[in-house]
Amino acid sequence: MNSTTIAADFYVPSTISAEGQAFLSKTFSHEIRNASVIPSELDSEGWKQLQDLSNEQVKSFNDSVVSLYQPHIEEMMLEGVRILDIKPQNWQDNAKVLVYIHGGAYVAYNPESTLASSVPVAADTGTRVISVDYTLAPHAQYDIIIDQVLSVFKGLKKLGYKMSDIAVYGDSAGGGLAASSILKMRDLGEELPAALVLWSPWADITETGDTYHTLKDADPLYLYELLLKPSADAYADIKDQKHPYVSPVYGDYSKPFPPTLIQAGTKEIFLSNAVRLYQQIDSQGGEVKLDIYEGMWHVFQAFSYYIPEAQLARKKMAKFISGKFTASEKSADNTSPTINR
Repeated sequence: MNSTTIAADFYVPSTISAEGQAFLSKTFSHEIRNASVIPSELDSEGWKQLQDLSNEQVKSFNDSVVSLYQPHIEEMMLEGVRILDIKPQNWQDNAKVLVYIHGGAYVAYNPESTLASSVPVAADTGTRVISVDYTLAPHAQYDIIIDQVLSVFKGLKKLGYKMSDIAVYGDSAGGGLAASSILKMRDLGEELPAALVLWSPWADITETGDTYHTLKDADPLYLYELLLKPSADAYADIKDQKHPYVSPVYGDYSKPFPPTLIQAGTKEIFLSNAVRLYQQIDSQGGEVKLDIYEGMWHVFQAFSYYIPEAQLARKKMAKFISGKFTASEKSADNTSPTINR
């Protein structure tokens, strides 16, 4: 067998699972990718319409995930920030919590439209997931958005959760936001969570890094100039786009930072983001693991949640997080802190 076969639009390597090959060959096309354009000079209402459309386009996909996994999902407010509290089917309280920060280039999606990223993780880890509904750009920029994320941690601590019993994960822009938020927490002298997991993190929102260029024609999802550049400019002024709170690849990791797992695929322009962030943390003495998947696309763990590679990645994530949580026992009444409804 040849090492690579050609699909209608993108190369499909025979080195990935049959399910992955089928997903890649049937799901992506240059026509769809190249049509993913953010119109120039959008006003606030135009951005809102675009965001509503993005949510609607993925609704049936997320509905199917909920139908399959049957989680318990509840909407609530925590320190003034809207969240979804997601518990897996047959959940047993382990006094731990995962804080999930969704992707969408900072300008799209919400907790309901990213359930494919949160519901399978809740099931695979057996842990409650708190999905944060931060304000999208350009309605807010990075400084306000980070403070919203920090408010969620503040709320969890008020409810009695220890930071050692909280782990954080984010995908794409949510990965960048997760890392940036922890950098700010650290700089404020606050206690840090037990672990951090990043799926395809947008760790540098400028078009800086080798694979932004070398994989430009291979990435089946994104062209920087059509979608990511307008999103980056909506999220942060150009002068701020290499600030560590915007692009965490430029952060100082010689100071305390949680143990971090970074996952990405060889078919995405964000591969350099993952590699560079890994090297930045590792070279400065931090604890970090880089977990790269052959032939995988951006956030494959969610977009194609059922393929073997996605299942393996989430299994590794669950093991990583479990190993970092403290071994402390539950409180005397055998319940974890209660979030007020």
